[in-house]
Amino acid sequence: MLLVVAESSGSSPGRQGYKMAIGENGELVGSIGGGVMEVNLVEESRLLLLDAGTLKRGDALSSVVSEQVHRKDVANASGMICSGKQTVIFKLLTTENLPAIESIITHLGKRTRGLLRMSLHDLNVMPPQGGTQNSDLTFEKISESDYSYTEQLGPKNDLYVIGGGHCALALCELMSKMDFHISLFDDRPELNTIEKNVYADAIKIVDSYDRIGDHIPSGVNAFVVVMTLGYKTDEIVIRGLIHKEFKYFGVLGSKAKMSTMFRSLREDGIPDNKLNYIHTPVGLPINSRTPEEIAVSIAAEIVSVKNGKS
Repeated sequence: MLLVVAESSGSSPGRQGYKMAIGENGELVGSIGGGVMEVNLVEESRLLLLDAGTLKRGDALSSVVSEQVHRKDVANASGMICSGKQTVIFKLLTTENLPAIESIITHLGKRTRGLLRMSLHDLNVMPPQGGTQNSDLTFEKISESDYSYTEQLGPKNDLYVIGGGHCALALCELMSKMDFHISLFDDRPELNTIEKNVYADAIKIVDSYDRIGDHIPSGVNAFVVVMTLGYKTDEIVIRGLIHKEFKYFGVLGSKAKMSTMFRSLREDGIPDNKLNYIHTPVGLPINSRTPEEIAVSIAAEIVSVKNGKS
């Protein structure tokens, strides 16, 4: 049985997209929030699995939508009192679902994008529609028994790192553990930190940064960090990207350096609303000094912006 948190609100411990699998042999993988609620839903899943032999594809019991309310003395009480609620899908998986499961595993293993669709009658994986800008998760309850759930597989965000030095290597390593597809750009093919960078999903050596804008599209899930060799190339990159729209745009550099650069950009007619959009000095102010500490400060700022705080 596959359990999926289809939607959540308030202080619910299970967030939208959390998943758990319960094997008919009792094996458990994943979590939908923990606590007594999870224990109860696991037991409910086991009871459904006992009846699995009598279920047919599309049978109402083969896919159930259950609302869990985390308060006392209410209908559908979960046994938890943290407030909030979550809606959980119970999806019975059979050998008919093997092609879809194998496709999911492939997308996750290779960090490629796909679109998971699940309903009472179906579980399948499709190519992303409209490029990479699908909503991460959608859920619609169509009737008491039927629903539509979609989820983007693979990295949901794009991180573009321009400059492949020591700070970039540390940043790519850290961000590779999160939900980002990482593209790295540099104009120095012989750079040893690029050779060591096994964390970026794509590495592009460019002849120069003059046409960097051709490689980096605007996007609501696009994050850009500029950390080239020096002032001159940083400015070229900024000029090439300043009129694009990103979720995050950060530039590594001291306050004095960036103040001088911004003065030059203003004199060339670039408006303040574009320049103020740039995070610089990049990263949260944690007095970072080493490449690894700088990477932590940048990663923390990116996550803060991704999750709704600028």
